[in-house]
Amino acid sequence: MTSQTVTKHGNIKYALSAQDQFVARVEPGTEFTVQCAININDGVLTHAGQQLTPQDVTLPFVNGATGPIEVQGAQPGDMLSVEILDMQLDSLGYSSLWPGIGIFPDWVRHKEFGIKTQAVEVKDGLVHWDERLKLPVKPMIGVAGVAPIHGAVLTVDNGPHGGNLDVQEITPGNTVMFRVHHAGAHLFLGDCHAIQGDGECVGMGAVEIAADLRVRLTLGPAPARMTWPRIETPTHYCTLGCARPLEDAMRIAFEEMIYWMEDELGLPATDAYLLLAQIAEARCTQMVNPKYTYICKVSKEVWQAYR
Repeated sequence: MTSQTVTKHGNIKYALSAQDQFVARVEPGTEFTVQCAININDGVLTHAGQQLTPQDVTLPFVNGATGPIEVQGAQPGDMLSVEILDMQLDSLGYSSLWPGIGIFPDWVRHKEFGIKTQAVEVKDGLVHWDERLKLPVKPMIGVAGVAPIHGAVLTVDNGPHGGNLDVQEITPGNTVMFRVHHAGAHLFLGDCHAIQGDGECVGMGAVEIAADLRVRLTLGPAPARMTWPRIETPTHYCTLGCARPLEDAMRIAFEEMIYWMEDELGLPATDAYLLLAQIAEARCTQMVNPKYTYICKVSKEVWQAYR
């Protein structure tokens, strides 16, 4: 079917895979809307101040994504660019401590601090955290990706195909790029956040929220050495890496940037590597998923000097 709005109803998946039937078909260059549900049972959150219970969340069936969306003409070896035009957030979101996930996990006893939920109103461009503090909304998409090369990857996890990346730069005004592995690409989007701090130190640490996304897709040949997702912002080029331990995620992100600089700018790998030691902007964006995410950024001013 062809649709300008991809509804979330009946189309939420908890794994990225090429095996599910397409829920919509989109032509490259067309603007369209994707409805995304909150990352836990849709409708379970009803009011600010609500405390979630173990019955409200069924792991690993969280971070559901709308899809798969067929991108007409997409073939393996293509690069799919997803331009994020706008995000319309729901009016209610939450953040929550959850036993067994976070940066201080007691994996065996699932004890730690127990369950504590901060259910908040999101309105007028602000997250109403409590009676003292209001935070400016910084919307982002937590889960974005295409079908992996083989099998299925849960929406709590990530990989070269994308998935649960939890990168703040996947936000309106920016473009995220993926290597296509299957005909039609099988695009998935979901797990939206109203705001997220670096590292996402809590298991459900961002302000999780439902949202309607306005996006536009572009297809082109994938660079030969592009393996992991890339991001372009108005000011930076960005590469991502996901792994455990954390230093391996950083290594992947930097390796991908060296490849990009060598292939597009003609900088020898040794020169690109040495330059990154001076100008790289890099950080861990999340440490709560099965594999951590690291981003490496190079400003377009530096890029332009070598064009």
